[in-house]
Amino acid sequence: MSNSEDSLDLSQYDLTQAKLTFGEKMAYGAGDLGTAITTNILSFFLLFFFTNVAGLDPALAGLVLLIGKFWDAVNDPIVGVLSDRTRSSMGRRLPWMLYAAIPLGLAFFAQWLVPSTDKTVLFWYYAIVGILFNTFFTAVNLPYTALTPEITQDYNERTSLNSFRFTFSIGGSILSLVIAQLIFAFFKDPARQTGSCDTGGTQYIVLGAVCAIISCISIYWCVLGIKRRAIASDRHRLHNASLDPLVHEELSFIEQLKVVFNNRPFLYVIGIYFCSWLSLQITASIIPYFVVNWMKMKESDFILVTIAVQGTALLMLSVWSYISQRFGKKIAYFMGAGIWIVAQAGLFFIQPGQTTMLYVLAIMAGCGISTAYLIPWSMIPDVTDLDELETGQRREGIFYAFMVLLQKFGLAIGLFLLGQGLAFAKFKENIPCQPAPIQPESALFAIRLAIGPLPTIALIIGLALAYFYPITREVHTEILMRLSERRRQPNEQS
Repeated sequence: MSNSEDSLDLSQYDLTQAKLTFGEKMAYGAGDLGTAITTNILSFFLLFFFTNVAGLDPALAGLVLLIGKFWDAVNDPIVGVLSDRTRSSMGRRLPWMLYAAIPLGLAFFAQWLVPSTDKTVLFWYYAIVGILFNTFFTAVNLPYTALTPEITQDYNERTSLNSFRFTFSIGGSILSLVIAQLIFAFFKDPARQTGSCDTGGTQYIVLGAVCAIISCISIYWCVLGIKRRAIASDRHRLHNASLDPLVHEELSFIEQLKVVFNNRPFLYVIGIYFCSWLSLQITASIIPYFVVNWMKMKESDFILVTIAVQGTALLMLSVWSYISQRFGKKIAYFMGAGIWIVAQAGLFFIQPGQTTMLYVLAIMAGCGISTAYLIPWSMIPDVTDLDELETGQRREGIFYAFMVLLQKFGLAIGLFLLGQGLAFAKFKENIPCQPAPIQPESALFAIRLAIGPLPTIALIIGLALAYFYPITREVHTEILMRLSERRRQPNEQS
């Protein structure tokens, strides 16, 4: 062991005793700020950008996004396994975040350029850039999310840690919309300023640059803030591995997949999360069209509606965290998702001019969306503990790989289906130097269908899955006791 490693007081990070400091929780939370900003901007603006600025028709735009996510189906599990097996002086996860942060920012910025007016050129440009972005996003976000069960094993502290994480996540989402509002107000589209047909979208270029810089800085804040804890935690993991012969049984990638999908609680968690995230992404992607084309409001108004949703979600994080600690994670999810379902279904029925009702439903939806961020991510560390008890190995990376993969699939499937649905419903994309087209009734009905019934059905399925989730507080306590006993036996024998 090197002198730098000797200088770390590993005993202070005995994960059965030591609590996370406020500074460590803040730093860990900051790690989700950058990825939240990029994800949120893409969710709310990318499909709209493709059809209304770059000039792609909705079907091509949806296909671009689907190609990137198919690549995610390959790289997420691979990065998960590789990060589990990474060996470095900084532990398993931090090197991935450190070296992928800047490429992530550059790839994000590149998505907001319009290098040609040829639709074929644009299609392949955005497809390639999307693949690069998703690669670097995985390299940052997956190791980051896998840190949660490594730096604390306390049932309630994991919920608290995720509260910090999603405070930054939702806060980053709100910040991204505020930044967008300011940039759109200050940087006008060149076509409107000069009367030209330039659809490059200066405001989107500036938005991409600003958000890319903030994202990189927040990732480095996280790495520096939790470096000491993460390294010490990794040393404890390696020490425990040396005492447990099961840990040395390396499994192939296919065998690891079998272990993951034989973990019944994990299947419930990914089902809950997929339904929640799919509902969220469909709503996020269609809301600009809903506000502008159905509600007949200004383009900037949908940002205010979204801020109402995410501002409420941010405020409710601490409430749901308390309810989760007091009554359990399942109860908290049931309460939040129930409110969300009522709000989501109500959006189908509101009519143009009912602006107040729109904001009421937005606030109600925010109450429920908060649980979609908090609860599934608080469940997954409990699942990895169960896996360790059953197999003797800690494989956070592969479990979190599928969580992140589903998050991206939720976005991809939502955007692809929306693109195809809008094209089928005869939605008319903007054409440079021509007035905005009037949408047919079929397109307006498709927009209402996408914002109301479709997310509602997914949420109801998620509630059914949550009902059967088996790891309660009492079950998790027993898991930790059995793990502690097994780790103690080799020490006693030695």
